[in-house]
Amino acid sequence: MIAQPRSSQRYEGRKTDRDRALVERMSQLSRENPRYGYRRVWALLRREGWSVNKKRVHRLWRQEGLKVPDKQHKRRRLLLDTSENGCTRRRAERINHVWSYDFVMDETEDSRRLKMMPVVDEYTRECLSIEVERSITAEDVVETLSPLFRRRGEPAFIRSDNGPEFIAGAIKRWLEVSGVRTLYIEPGSPWENAYSETFISRFSDELLKREVFADLLEAKVLVEDYRGHYNHHRPHSALDYRTPAEFAVAADLDTKVKDAEKPEELESVLTLS
Repeated sequence: MIAQPRSSQRYEGRKTDRDRALVERMSQLSRENPRYGYRRVWALLRREGWSVNKKRVHRLWRQEGLKVPDKQHKRRRLLLDTSENGCTRRRAERINHVWSYDFVMDETEDSRRLKMMPVVDEYTRECLSIEVERSITAEDVVETLSPLFRRRGEPAFIRSDNGPEFIAGAIKRWLEVSGVRTLYIEPGSPWENAYSETFISRFSDELLKREVFADLLEAKVLVEDYRGHYNHHRPHSALDYRTPAEFAVAADLDTKVKDAEKPEELESVLTLS
C-alpha cells in the first residue's frame, strides 16, 4: 500500500512505446531529406518494410512537429502553354519518346562558375545524365548525348529552350542525322519545359542549396551521387511513389508484353523479368 489517493493515479498506455521506433526513423529520414514531406517519408518507410498507413504517419509527423521549411512559390498559369512544342501539347507517351534538357548554374567555394546540364526522360522521370563543367558548349552537348544514345537508344524528340548551345547549327545537324526531332519551346516560357524545370527545382532544393563544393571534382562526385539517389531511392509522387528506375522497369516490361505476338514470346518475356 502507498499513501496516494486513487484519483491521482493515471494509466500510462503502451502506444507511445510502440510508436517510438517509428518516430525515430521518421525523424532520421526527415533529417536526411529535409525537403521531403510526410507523404514521401511514408513511401520510404513502406519501402523499408514498415507496415504503416499514411494517416498514422501524418498524425505522428504533426505530433513530433516535423515539417518541411516554409518557402514561397511563384505561380504561372498553364493556360499560357499554347506552343505546339510545350510539354502540355506534346506529352511523352513511352520510354525514349521525349527527353528534355536545360542548364542550371552554381559555383565552387572559390566563387568560380559551375554549369550543369541535366538530361531527363520525361516519361519515366529518370535523370539520364548531369554534365558538370565550368562551361558547356554545343560540342560538349553532343559529347554528352552521344554515349546516352548508344547506351539507351535515340529518343524520338528532345525538348529544350532556345539557348545558343541548343540551337547551334552543329547540334541541329547532329540530331537530324541521329533521327531525333527537336522541340524548341517559346522564348520566355520555361513552363513549357516543365519536366526539366521540375527536376532542376528538386535538384537545387535537395543538393545545390545544401552543399558547398570545394572544387569541380567534388561537384562532379556529389552530383552523380545525387543522380543515383534520385533515380533509385527517391519516391516520385507522380509515379505512385515508385522511384523512376522502378517505374522504368515496369514500363519496359509492359511494352515487351504488348509487343509479344506469340505465346512462347510472352512466356520468354515473363521468365526473363
